[in-house]
Amino acid sequence: MSDITALGVQPAERVFARSRFPLHIAVFLAPALVIYTVFSIYPLVDTIRLSFYSGDETGARHFSGLSNFYTLLTDPAWSGHFWNALKNNLIFFSIHMVVQNGIGLGLAMLLSLPRLTGGSVYRTLLFLPTMLSVVIIGFIWQLMLNPLWGIAEKILDAVGLGSFFGPWLGQESTALITVSLISVWQFVGIPMMLIYAALLNIPDDLLDAATVDGAGPFSVFWFVRLPLILPTLGVVSILTFVANFNAFDLIYAVKGALAGPNFSTDILGTFFYRTFFGYQLQVGSPTMGATVATAMLIIILIGVLIYLFGVQRRLQRHTF
Repeated sequence: MSDITALGVQPAERVFARSRFPLHIAVFLAPALVIYTVFSIYPLVDTIRLSFYSGDETGARHFSGLSNFYTLLTDPAWSGHFWNALKNNLIFFSIHMVVQNGIGLGLAMLLSLPRLTGGSVYRTLLFLPTMLSVVIIGFIWQLMLNPLWGIAEKILDAVGLGSFFGPWLGQESTALITVSLISVWQFVGIPMMLIYAALLNIPDDLLDAATVDGAGPFSVFWFVRLPLILPTLGVVSILTFVANFNAFDLIYAVKGALAGPNFSTDILGTFFYRTFFGYQLQVGSPTMGATVATAMLIIILIGVLIYLFGVQRRLQRHTF
């Protein structure tokens, strides 16, 4: 035995002991895995399966392949609402990308100033709307923007902009933009905090060196800070994309399931709700609802894959 040990050959019992899978890891992971499987993986797989079935007058379901997707994309009874919801969702996402993330970047830059006093108070106040219920946010803004008893018109009158006030939530041309800006106001704290954390991780030596070399505040931001936070901006962008194409609650709280006026605020989430559960005169269809949900999943997957393979690889070189 001593000769075997001297040659570096370990006993079989010791090799077996090291190669065994640590059971305590499986014990700790099992509850989370079971819950995730039951409430996430199984409903997702079953939704995709249901999208390949169609129901008849008796309620029986039979396999129909891709016919539901063909109906969704080409049938005038479905395609018009689907493409309208997709277009509105793209507008909803674009407003968040430009306005929300732009304001979040600006606020993060201001909060990262070394001479700023009361920064923790400002961060709390700016992040506070994110923690409020979407139903409360929708109800409050409906009251504020109401043309009859809302205070928005009085506030604009006080600053000389009363002529710009209108029933923004009741007009087709402004309803979607108004709801989008309400959502921006509520969730701007999330990109602000993520970008703020990234700015704090930039070493002061780099900023001091750029200042010593004669770079002004704008040059320091553009050539030093911005390249170093590009990976964080990419993460913020993809989180915004996924959240906006899963959005439902704020539109439902403010404009209801019909997403009025005349479906001008209808997005994929509200369209899915009406399709699956039915609303007023529209009869719910679980198979078509599953088809809409699967289409939403495909859209989100395409966006995520574009980010992973088209954006993230280019951002890796900027990782500090």
